[in-house]
Amino acid sequence: MDLTRYQRQIILPLIGEKGQEKLTKASVLIVGCGGLGCNLATHLVRAGVGKVKIVDKDIVQLPDLQRQILYDEEDARKSLPKAEAAFQKLKKINSDCQIEAFVFEVSSENIETLIGDVELVLDGTDNIQTRLLINEACVKHSLPWIQGAVCESVGMSMNIMPGETACYRCLVDCFPPPEGPIPIINTIPALIASIQATEAFKIITKSPDINKDLIYIDLWRGIFQKIKIKKREDCPVCSKRNFTLLSL
Repeated sequence: MDLTRYQRQIILPLIGEKGQEKLTKASVLIVGCGGLGCNLATHLVRAGVGKVKIVDKDIVQLPDLQRQILYDEEDARKSLPKAEAAFQKLKKINSDCQIEAFVFEVSSENIETLIGDVELVLDGTDNIQTRLLINEACVKHSLPWIQGAVCESVGMSMNIMPGETACYRCLVDCFPPPEGPIPIINTIPALIASIQATEAFKIITKSPDINKDLIYIDLWRGIFQKIKIKKREDCPVCSKRNFTLLSL
């Protein structure tokens, strides 16, 4: 891999040559390739992350183009699967990166296989149920993952480091029904994904600056907060290790 293309981040002391080497050897899974996932995949591939796996069951539709930066009108006309369209675009951005695309829904039957060869999982989903499933799989296998969520002009991100931080179930203690279309301004997914990607770079390069708090942003109102989330002693996942969703 020609490292010349990464010279601007190599000369950044926070990454340097050693950090770039870790990025080029890293393997990451992105679950969902919508507003968050498109931005996540773009950042990782441009930064030279060696292997990026993408999974998404949906096809590209015209309303997606408002915020999902990897797709265009032709993808929507052809009703291309998002994972396939993303693969095609990402290979043009960086042919040195190994990119794998999967067109199916993440479930209890496949998630443990999907995470089996990665060191980090990034959340690009749009529903709590899938995040709860990701959480169980990652906690079970002591695998870090970075949660992200957006709605309207609000977004949040939280690093979940099993054994070190609270898990997603410590934060969300309910199983809501499937949600309808989410109202959203197109700038908030880009911002939250940028935070997630930056935290991914920190985790991969073993930075001491990994964030341990939940980051909350209301972009329209100019509200930026960091909120401490305590690990629950009665958490059924990270404390009691009951992996209910994985057994379904």
